[in-house]
Amino acid sequence: MSKQTVLGRVTQLAKANINALLDQAEDPQKMLDQLIRDYTNNITEAETAVATTIGNLRMLEADHTEDVDAAAEWGRKALAASRKADELRASGAAGDADKFDGLAKVALGRQLQSEKEARTAEPTIAAQTEVVDKLKSGLDSMRNKLTELKAKRDELVARAKTAQAQNTMMDAVKNIDVMDPTSDLARFEDKVRREEAKALGKQELAASSLDAQFEALDDLGTSSEIEARLAALKSR
Repeated sequence: MSKQTVLGRVTQLAKANINALLDQAEDPQKMLDQLIRDYTNNITEAETAVATTIGNLRMLEADHTEDVDAAAEWGRKALAASRKADELRASGAAGDADKFDGLAKVALGRQLQSEKEARTAEPTIAAQTEVVDKLKSGLDSMRNKLTELKAKRDELVARAKTAQAQNTMMDAVKNIDVMDPTSDLARFEDKVRREEAKALGKQELAASSLDAQFEALDDLGTSSEIEARLAALKSR
């Protein structure tokens, strides 16, 4: 995956409007679940690509550092060879002095080559550093979006469960309407009242029967008294 492709994908996903996507979804929860999976997968891919890009940048930086160090080292060697040539020339050893001057020239040529390679790499390193910074920023935005998606998904699920519970409760309340005379509760209450009335009727009937029995007993006592008095009259 090229840097341009990675950067384009990271930028596109980081700028995604979650609310707009939800407004277009028939099932927001499923849409969020799918977005979370897509974001997670793309973040994983992007992280791998960005890690590769960062690794390449670090290699360029290491090579640049090596070239800079090499240029400095060849400079020191050129200086040492030049000084040695001066010492030999001062002592009359012109042939040996020329030899060391030649070594100094070789060292200076190597120094120039290392400096050139270092300068050539610097624009590439600067451009790569800018790309890496953008990729890191994009990844941070993607991770923030993923956190936002998960929070919205959890909020949506909680709200859906609450709404479902409220609807269930309202349906139950509607089905048990104690003021409805046709409801089961009203019919049961009416049945209880009829049973209570029947019991009162039986009690009243039992009381009436008992009074009649006592009245019959009183009548019987009166008849016996009359018969007794009549018998007493006849015995005189």
